[in-house]
Amino acid sequence: MNISYKWLKEYVDFSLSPEEVAAALTSEGLEVGALEEVQTIRGGLKGLYVGKVLTCDTHPDSDHLHVTTVDLGRETPSQIVCGAPNVAAGQKVIVADLGCVLYDGDKEFVIKKSKLRGVESFGMICAEDEIGIGTSHDGIIVLPEDAPVGQPAAEYYNLESDWLIEIDITANRADALSHYGVARDLYAWLVQNGYETSLHRPSCDDFKVDNNDLPIRVTIDNPEACRRYACVSLTGLEVKESPEWLQDKLRIIGLRPINNIVDITNYIMMAYGQPLHCFDADMVTGNHIIVKDKNEGKPFVTLDGVEHTLGEHDLAICNEQEPMCIAGVFGGKGSGTYETTRNVVLESAYFHPTWIRKSARRHGLSTDASYRFERGIDPNGVIYALKQAAILCKELAGGEIAMEICDEYPNPISNPVVELSYDYVDRLIGKKIGNDTIRNIVKSLEMTILNETPEGLTLEVPAYRVDVQRPCDVVEDILRIYGYNNVEIPTQLKSSLVIKGDEDIKNKMINLVSEQLVGCGFNEIMNNSLTRGALYDNLNSYPADHCVTIMNPLSSDLNVMRQTLLFGGLESIRRNANRKNPNLRFFEVGNCYEVTPEKRNTEDPMRAYREETYLGLWITGKRVEGSWAHPDEKSSFYELKAYVENVLRRIGVQKGMLVSETSQNDIFSHGITLRNRGGKVMVEMGIVSRKLQKQADIDNEVYYAELNWTQLAKAVKKSKVEFKEPGKFPAVSRDLALLIDKDVLFEQIEQIARQSEKKLLRKVELFDVYEGKNLPAGKKSYAVNFILQDDERTLNDKQIDAIMQKLITQLKSKLGAELR
Repeated sequence: MNISYKWLKEYVDFSLSPEEVAAALTSEGLEVGALEEVQTIRGGLKGLYVGKVLTCDTHPDSDHLHVTTVDLGRETPSQIVCGAPNVAAGQKVIVADLGCVLYDGDKEFVIKKSKLRGVESFGMICAEDEIGIGTSHDGIIVLPEDAPVGQPAAEYYNLESDWLIEIDITANRADALSHYGVARDLYAWLVQNGYETSLHRPSCDDFKVDNNDLPIRVTIDNPEACRRYACVSLTGLEVKESPEWLQDKLRIIGLRPINNIVDITNYIMMAYGQPLHCFDADMVTGNHIIVKDKNEGKPFVTLDGVEHTLGEHDLAICNEQEPMCIAGVFGGKGSGTYETTRNVVLESAYFHPTWIRKSARRHGLSTDASYRFERGIDPNGVIYALKQAAILCKELAGGEIAMEICDEYPNPISNPVVELSYDYVDRLIGKKIGNDTIRNIVKSLEMTILNETPEGLTLEVPAYRVDVQRPCDVVEDILRIYGYNNVEIPTQLKSSLVIKGDEDIKNKMINLVSEQLVGCGFNEIMNNSLTRGALYDNLNSYPADHCVTIMNPLSSDLNVMRQTLLFGGLESIRRNANRKNPNLRFFEVGNCYEVTPEKRNTEDPMRAYREETYLGLWITGKRVEGSWAHPDEKSSFYELKAYVENVLRRIGVQKGMLVSETSQNDIFSHGITLRNRGGKVMVEMGIVSRKLQKQADIDNEVYYAELNWTQLAKAVKKSKVEFKEPGKFPAVSRDLALLIDKDVLFEQIEQIARQSEKKLLRKVELFDVYEGKNLPAGKKSYAVNFILQDDERTLNDKQIDAIMQKLITQLKSKLGAELR
């Protein structure tokens, strides 16, 4: 929000410098992002002076150029070559001296010594448009005879600088989106800090109805969406260029002047925070304005020439035949004011913020008006702004007010009433600031004291303070005016002991594993929890109807909450691969979200929703590349599986806690699922399907694992990762070559082996697989290594043979295995 320092002084009296105003506003919560000295004319007319043309001769080598000598009040006159047809000796003119910077739109150029057709020129005699004081380029500026020679042009034109205060307005402070709104806050600060000041704004006494030649009727079809609508008509206006003072005010804050009527509506909005719209009265067919929704399917062309199709919930300002304006957002083509306009209807209204916000997002439109309506304006300022606009229209465009103000306000908005306890204020602030101070501050903030007791106050809060509804909101207002810096830092720190909770344990595990993965060459990534709903189309494991949808998304790319971390990682992989960085190891810790439609319940609406933390791992490209000591080696699923197993081991997941099975998740072409004994999925890992890789525009295979961190944290809550001394007694290694059916998995062999020998079996590893010649049809050969060890004694052959025989017997009976 751009605020003019001089404009601000029209509403509140103060003698503070611009820097002091910026500091005061920041201290009370209106943070100043920038403070800049500005001029109404770009460049401030620096380097421009009043000169007198002493001589004017025809250029020896041109039929349209003249060689002049110009007195700039210095010892010697300057020779300047000029091409203007109206230049003549004896004229007083504006001269751009050497080094002066002139502007043409976004371009700028410096006046330098030059030669024109062989004649030296030491400056430039200027036209209006060249220095920014007008638009004429018919010839040079000719000043009156009494213009002082050598006087800077800025002094001659009484050009004064102003200060632009750029305030970063937070979403809750809609009341500060105007000069008067900022002035109210500054007034409260000045009163609190002992400055003599007053708050004031122009009176509406000059508003008088001249006749009733153009009465306009108003009908509100949807009083929920349009809480208040007021209008007034004016006739006999002349649409023309605004006076300099109005243009200057708008230019200073970054607005482009258009014509006097449009400029007045913009001025009122920036002055008082009330957006206005002006209709050409000839477009209001039937002299009847209808505010209605349910305009579904109707085409509508906005002022910028873009066609939109109105939806069912778009509120529109209509005449008796068609929409004229998307309420609070954008006007329609043909319904605005043009040079031919003579009669107008001024609109001032209060629209429900939600309706305006949804319409603006739906059509991709964002205007100064919608920005204010979306956050909530002052419903009680509607008539004041309308009267001020009408007064200015009469003053700057002539004409007459041709009707009494029509004000449709079916359900008046009441001011919030807040009960405030003095003890509550002191407790929340952490300091006793005194009851008198509290009373003075709330009064300076225009809160009305309805009742006062020794214990506290009953306050009526102005309706424009949409963010002040509760006692704590009032305390926040009191504190920001009192000054955060005036609350001393206590000399004592009061604290209470806390017990480490589940979140603390989960976060500690995350930090441990993050350090481990970084040590293994992984990079952490962070992706948006909002994602594109189309990604989940045709996925069985993550159905589209299980996505948590955003009611008012910024775009279709951010319209749902993610169900899996996968797609964000694929986006990161694609971005890196496109920048010649294909060998990647990524991990991310983040929340995923799901809604189960079958569990929806009106009594417990949150029952259908689930939010859990996940750890995602991505590997792609080459594991080793360009090493003199090792040939290039591609990454593989087994590399990913090793990282997952190391993570599980690090957090205390013991062998046997999880059961593996072939993954049915359709994000994988091949994969493994690890479940706990209760059947909950704890880990899924595999090769990302070619379909999804192609969809993400990734060429290399991607290996992905997703660990349900919320469930794993619960599973290992009571587990302890402890140091264990290496065994003192030797381990024994035995190999078996097993002939088994092709559909038998290694995990079945490992599971049977561990069930057969739970005490002494330490490790089961597959070290060779053979399929091919010399084997029966439908068979394959597994070479499996078994490690046995006793922590208390050395194993003898008898014990070893007995264990191995038991293993062989179990494998034969359960899997039909044969020894080769």
